[in-house]
Amino acid sequence: MPKIVNTHQAEAWNGYEGHHWAEYQDRYDAVNSGFNDMLLAAAALAPHHRVLDVGCGNGRIAWLAAQRAAHVLGVDLSGPMPARARAAATGVPNLTYQQGDAQVFPFPPHAFDVAVSQFGVMFFADPVAAFANIRGALRPGGRLAFLSMHDLGDLAEVFAVFGGTPVPVSADTGPLSPSDPAVIDRVLTGAGFTDVAAEAVEAEQVWGRDVADAAAFIMGWGPVRFALRNASPSTVDRARDAVAAALAPFADGDAVRLRGTARLVTARA
Repeated sequence: MPKIVNTHQAEAWNGYEGHHWAEYQDRYDAVNSGFNDMLLAAAALAPHHRVLDVGCGNGRIAWLAAQRAAHVLGVDLSGPMPARARAAATGVPNLTYQQGDAQVFPFPPHAFDVAVSQFGVMFFADPVAAFANIRGALRPGGRLAFLSMHDLGDLAEVFAVFGGTPVPVSADTGPLSPSDPAVIDRVLTGAGFTDVAAEAVEAEQVWGRDVADAAAFIMGWGPVRFALRNASPSTVDRARDAVAAALAPFADGDAVRLRGTARLVTARA
């Protein structure tokens, strides 16, 4: 078992959350794929590059990077998702997945040219320590490119039915923690990175083929399921109906499409 210091997140990503993401790999890829090209463009990969994908999840970005670079290592705190990624990467010899906590993972020093992450760096127990460990894995002058959530985008309208949001919005922890450019700069410079830049970007996110399908998927999403963990069946039914009503304006005939927002961050080791 790899060394883990981020025990709270390890419980989630090796429990229901991780299994849900692994089971619904195609669904989550559809949600996030609109951001793929902008992240890979920011990474500026070259055929000789060795790439580290932090918080690789089900492995889509690592797989795409492996089509452009010499070798890619994907690391994730979850066990179920890298296992799913490994099964899908059969026959791709320059792609490896491992389970591990990026804050303490024993990366070989200066072994990578580029580190990337698509929404995988928002849950560190100690962000400065984690990014310092990632910096140590990069060669001097190596490039960091990642996406983090900016805000909830159109999901905010959907989550309004809960009287707020089931996603933590603290400036210090949770998925929205690296949304402030000042915080991003402070964390990355504290970890030894330079030339830090952050820009707001957005992309279309497909949440389902129709309203009922999208509502069912969102109701099974970890934060929503957690928010309703003590609710009665009738309350859950009412919440599902309210989510469906909130999604209806985003249905366009063949899919439910919401606008997602992110920070695209780059830096140098």
